[in-house]
Amino acid sequence: MSHHRSAGFWTQDSETPAFSAAAIAQSVERFREPAHVVSREDGAVGVAFGGAVSSQPGAQSLALHGTLPPLYPEWLGDRSFNEAHRVRFAYIAGEMANGIATTAMVKAMARAEMLGFFGAAGLSFERVSRAVDELVSELGTDGPSWGVNLIHSPNESALEERVAALLIERGVPIVSCSAFMGLTPAIVHAAVAGLRVDSAGRIVRPRGVFAKISRPETAARFMAPAPEDMLRALVQRGLITEHEATLASRVAVAEDVTVESDSGGHTDNRPLVALFPAILALRDELASKHGYARPIRVGAAGGLGTPASLAAAWALGAAYVVTGSVNQAANESGLSPQGRALLAKADVADVIMAPAADMFELGVHVQVLKRGTMFGPRAQKLYEVYREYDSLAGIPSDVRSKLEREMFRSSLDEIWAQTRAFWERRDREELARAERDPKHQMALTFRWYLGMASRWAIDGEPSRVMDYQVWCGPAMGAFNRWTAGTFLAEQDNRGVVQIARNLLEGSAAITRAQQLRAYGAPVPSEAFSFAARPLE
Repeated sequence: MSHHRSAGFWTQDSETPAFSAAAIAQSVERFREPAHVVSREDGAVGVAFGGAVSSQPGAQSLALHGTLPPLYPEWLGDRSFNEAHRVRFAYIAGEMANGIATTAMVKAMARAEMLGFFGAAGLSFERVSRAVDELVSELGTDGPSWGVNLIHSPNESALEERVAALLIERGVPIVSCSAFMGLTPAIVHAAVAGLRVDSAGRIVRPRGVFAKISRPETAARFMAPAPEDMLRALVQRGLITEHEATLASRVAVAEDVTVESDSGGHTDNRPLVALFPAILALRDELASKHGYARPIRVGAAGGLGTPASLAAAWALGAAYVVTGSVNQAANESGLSPQGRALLAKADVADVIMAPAADMFELGVHVQVLKRGTMFGPRAQKLYEVYREYDSLAGIPSDVRSKLEREMFRSSLDEIWAQTRAFWERRDREELARAERDPKHQMALTFRWYLGMASRWAIDGEPSRVMDYQVWCGPAMGAFNRWTAGTFLAEQDNRGVVQIARNLLEGSAAITRAQQLRAYGAPVPSEAFSFAARPLE
């Protein structure tokens, strides 16, 4: 560094520059202050604060190689994200299904000026409606934003459309869609309804639409304008106007696209460092092709459970970050204390892929907790039986008795009776299909176990701990390792906002460590770790 041409000179005032490894490590956490990278005549490079900068050397001045401005957690990500969604931080507590991302979690995040999405997936329409009413009543629709999940439901398209219509009608600020493999009328309706032009000729969107994707071909559909045939169909149904359909050709379906890498729940297990740049390049290509006047922001999700992982996402160019698995450990989580206790013991490799309840017949898998539960292998066994046989009646007696004994704890006939009663209330078309198709009847019966396994984990059913289905990615194990020995290791301290603030604070510190190292400062390895602490 001493051989490089200096940018000027720095003279200290009352504070001595940091040249030792320990002092430089301490300087990293002062990221909210301007920092000067300086060097002595002997070539040693250090970090200085305060003092005076000049173009000419003075008595006892040091060579100045660069000055870093203050860095705030609020500045991480894309500032347009904060402005568009009226939040302070570009951070989201994601939509963990079955209400695990509770209304309490969404409210806590909104009041801390961050985003939270209610986990509506898997819930009845009535339950989602009550949650939306509660959030609208307590948070309103004009302050800091919040959102509700709209999950792709290939087996329940009518429910998907009802939920979309509900979110539009109640003025929910953000609709976050997940598990979509392509566009559906429901998500296009949510994206287009209410489009208008302001007095300056700019298109105004009444709600934000987020799309969680893990494949470029899926991302491309959300980054393009809505297909003309879908818009025509929605106009004919009276769900959108001709004017809204016309405006839809000028905007992307979703203007916030979340790149989901190796995560809990539905995941393609892609590494973020491989997937994210590909989606960024695709965004730039499509934005140029369609000539958008409004930006498409690309955020990162999956595997984000430590400050270092967030810092890596910011470095990749993430406009915002979304956390999931780690928020199940929060006090506001809908997961039972028993389920949270299992998560607290998880390490990075304690996860497994298992069949998904909502897309069982398609062979779609979700990532779940492996340690402390047998759900993963048991669910996989059910899928193997489903693939091998054509009906419940066709299952050999020895296989059937093992399923009844180990998983269902009841006869398959009794489980089908319960399943039948459920679909009688929820969707009679599913029931009619099952009565026509014995293999679909078998799938619905097996989905009883998959659905109940999640419910047992939420309710904390003590007799079913070994059957708990807890959606979980490697981030949970990384979080446990990071928080070990800190105040966040204690369950009582694990508020969702406290988790978020520590992840953001730590990612800012690690970002500063990397900045100083890039400027030539000998930043020690310990500066790239951040100990969790109580933060206001």
